Amino acid sequence: MLHTGKKGVRRITIVYWLLLSYIIAALVWWFISLERQNEQMKDFNTRQLTATIDSLTSPELYRNELSKIEEGYRRNNIKFISEGVTFFLLILVGAAFVYRAARRQFKLHQQQENFMMAVTHELKTPISVARLNLETLQKYSLDSEKQKKLIRMTLVETERLNSLTNNILLSSQLEAEGYKSAMEELDLSDLFKDCILQFQNRYPERIFITDVEADMDVKGDTLLLQMLTNNLVENAIKYSPKEKPITCILKKNGSVQLTIADEGEGIPEVEKTKIFERFYRIGNELTRKTQGTGLGLYLCKIIAQYHNADILVTNNIPTGSNFTVTFKT
Repeated sequence: MLHTGKKGVRRITIVYWLLLSYIIAALVWWFISLERQNEQMKDFNTRQLTATIDSLTSPELYRNELSKIEEGYRRNNIKFISEGVTFFLLILVGAAFVYRAARRQFKLHQQQENFMMAVTHELKTPISVARLNLETLQKYSLDSEKQKKLIRMTLVETERLNSLTNNILLSSQLEAEGYKSAMEELDLSDLFKDCILQFQNRYPERIFITDVEADMDVKGDTLLLQMLTNNLVENAIKYSPKEKPITCILKKNGSVQLTIADEGEGIPEVEKTKIFERFYRIGNELTRKTQGTGLGLYLCKIIAQYHNADILVTNNIPTGSNFTVTFKT
């Protein structure tokens, strides 16, 4: 499907450039034709003048009439050149606008196709894993430790499924401006610690380093702030090795700052301005190994803006990324 889409874009691009070349060639031919016509009119008027006025018997009248013919020729030249340049610039501006709009539309269409494929995979995987685990528990008499492990794995997958559906629903609601917020004064410290605790229970093999100051009060929507924290932590888990810690910080540095840091490969500079776009994912669609839909960080940006906050990604030292949300007072 991706290959077919690229071939379609390439084919349309070729047609676009052919049409643009034809329009420019037609404009140039129109200009040349008018110039020739102007030259012919000048020659014709000059011959007519010579036939009606004798340059030897009436030199002054002849020069005046010839000057008028030359002036008309120059005015027509200027008019044709100015009109040609104007049309040429309008064609270029229109062509650039159409090209950018078409490319943007094709890119969005491709991202939506990738999103649908990713969502299909993301939905099927946790359902399949949960079903397999439940069937195993039903068919076999396992010891308590194995049962707990399968139950924990099933809960992780169902939570992943719940997170995915929440992201999709919230994204559509925010885009349609249909989300009804419940803004209230809340203790972000407690909310943040509860979210991290849930991840520690879901991923006992991961290392979480927490530094949370108490009584970090902000005005916000509890559900949205939970999703903001969850998406940032899930992003760190997804893009960092299992043996590397994930640092979760909530502190006040002039204003309340929430930071999630990982020690993964980091994000290239050219990608840092794009990762908060809807459906955007780092890397090549055909070779990418990490799962995801491209909605998590997009929602983080929208939720941050919703709470009058800024979200910024910087490099972690020596490796990895820092995602920092700064709540403006």
